[in-house]
Amino acid sequence: MTHSHPSSSHGPSGHDHSSHRAPAPAASCCSSCGCGSSPPDSSGDDGHDHGTLPAWWRVAVALGLALGAELLGYLWPDAAWSRWGGMALALAAIGMAGTGVYWSGMRALFRGQLGILALMAVAVTGAFLIGHWAEAAMVMALFVAAEKLEDAAMHKARNAVRDLMLQLPDTATVVQPGGTPRTTALRDIVPGTLLRIAPGERIALDGVIVHGASAINQAPVTGESTPVLKTVDEPVFAGTINTSAELTVRVSHALGTTTLDRMVELVEQSQNARAPVQRNIDRFAAIYTPAVMVIALLLAILLPWLPGWSWQEAVYRALALLVIACPCALVIATPVAVVSALGNAARQGVLFKGGAALEKAHAIRAVAFDKTGTLTEGNTRLEAWQSAHATDGEAQVQIPALAAALAARSAHPVSKAIAQGLQASLAEPLPTPALANVHENPGAGLQADAQEGIWQGQRVRMGNLDWLAADGIVPTPALQSQIQAWRNAGFALTALECAGTIQAVFAVTDTVRGEAADVVAQLHGMGLRTALFSGDNVLAARHIAQRVGITDAHGGLLPAQKLQAIDALRQQAGATAMVGDGINDAPALAGSDLGIAIGGAQGTDIAAEAADVVLMDSRITALPQAFALARQTHAIVWQNMLLALLGKAVFMALAVAGYASMWMAVAADLGITLLVIANGMRLRQWHWGKSRKPL
Repeated sequence: MTHSHPSSSHGPSGHDHSSHRAPAPAASCCSSCGCGSSPPDSSGDDGHDHGTLPAWWRVAVALGLALGAELLGYLWPDAAWSRWGGMALALAAIGMAGTGVYWSGMRALFRGQLGILALMAVAVTGAFLIGHWAEAAMVMALFVAAEKLEDAAMHKARNAVRDLMLQLPDTATVVQPGGTPRTTALRDIVPGTLLRIAPGERIALDGVIVHGASAINQAPVTGESTPVLKTVDEPVFAGTINTSAELTVRVSHALGTTTLDRMVELVEQSQNARAPVQRNIDRFAAIYTPAVMVIALLLAILLPWLPGWSWQEAVYRALALLVIACPCALVIATPVAVVSALGNAARQGVLFKGGAALEKAHAIRAVAFDKTGTLTEGNTRLEAWQSAHATDGEAQVQIPALAAALAARSAHPVSKAIAQGLQASLAEPLPTPALANVHENPGAGLQADAQEGIWQGQRVRMGNLDWLAADGIVPTPALQSQIQAWRNAGFALTALECAGTIQAVFAVTDTVRGEAADVVAQLHGMGLRTALFSGDNVLAARHIAQRVGITDAHGGLLPAQKLQAIDALRQQAGATAMVGDGINDAPALAGSDLGIAIGGAQGTDIAAEAADVVLMDSRITALPQAFALARQTHAIVWQNMLLALLGKAVFMALAVAGYASMWMAVAADLGITLLVIANGMRLRQWHWGKSRKPL
């Protein structure tokens, strides 16, 4: 029953950041309740606008006037002055509370939009025409009071993340070229500016530390409960808190483009996106409300033909039926729960892209993981490497230089580890051979044209052994035994090939995330099946899978093969989620029933775009709780719908039987609606603890 009003439009905060991005208009139930309406500031094409809701003091006065009209009719029912006085009080009550709603309902009725507002307008008009002035006033006053309460409840549910903007400072301390600090408005700070962040200060803009080290409380962005130690060259994010030591930070994103801004924007978009169950309710309400109006009209017309019925009593029963049949509680059952859950999840650093993602998450039966950067830290390191030319001095010099130069052209963790490991393993810096036509095949490797050295003019490739084997390029016998030993140890292997020969093999290892085994155990406890789909070799994938408790492990998968593996798992277990963090995971994330991207604050933008859920933390700790929250949300949505439908059924029967007056009907509707809101709002405080509840 909530509607959007010009007076209730809220920005992300009361802060006077004049350059802050304006938030998207909050979605209202008005556009989804079957009333044929949309918020005044929305893009709806029906032109509906019920005006500005009055202030609370006007609603309170209206309720008092309506109560006064009721008392006059009760205490002096036969006095002419009482009837005229009651009419005057009723008109004053409607004028104080419901003029905008009433005329909006009449306009909707004239346009043939038989929704909630039209229903209220008909009920109030009908009550006045048959002399029930006090009840007409009470109906309007209670209806507007319910509108105000629901509007406030939805606004509160939506502000879980936008309120973070309140905490941002208006200014920051800029370090000028001479080292002198100067307080500067955030809107005037551009990327590249140096900021001085004092201990205990909230970081105003995204940036990279250039001097100092400190523990950063990242809970506002990632949901991490424990501060994270950050030092030189590591990123920090707007909205997080510097807890222990002074830092100098170089700004990377201006106001309006920070991680927090993108996070707020994503949450606003997700809250405006309706869940499938909500769309089904919309369709039901679009049929239900006109149907009730037709039934009420038939009652008013046919009942007077029965013995003992007057037309006034028949019309009154029909009007009472209209009031109690208002589908407000039903249509708010889903949005209040979904928005509360989305806000709660966002505070924990879990961004569901709308109610549809939340609804899909509750139906998941299997979870597939990528390996590198997902189940492992992603902080890969070069463990060892071996050349195929142990006796060729020139090759021994040029191989690491060429491998480091080519690997440095990729953002993949394995490539980075090889480039950094080769540079760090030698006493002197490696030269950087010239390369041309560098091209990366996601999930396979890199290739380029060498421009100098013994392989000048040759195509050079660096990637996994299966990729090279597809072209008939296999390791020399001298490398085979070492490769097998590394594989048995669970190392990821990358080969350097040129002129049709594997020139060297590099063994890279990674550290399993400390929380990975516990997360997998929690998922198993919830009745979910798990699998590991990796681009690394099968032995490395199985080695990591065994360590974290996953029995279904597949390695050597290209991006297209990961997607095929997702399809196979879906056929075996049901709806399947994919968890990953890299470019090569994007097809599987997009093709799964629920894509979950890891490390939204620092992760790959392509993976985040392809996913339905983004974990802002670089860890997977929140994953089981995200599924548990989705299940709890699903349960509460159905509780709300059953509560609304049963309540409607009971009071509709009472109204037809003559045991419920109009104002009692709307009061009952208000009570049911508030129960639905309270039940849905419980999700705002849902506890993110371990959940082992099976399906």
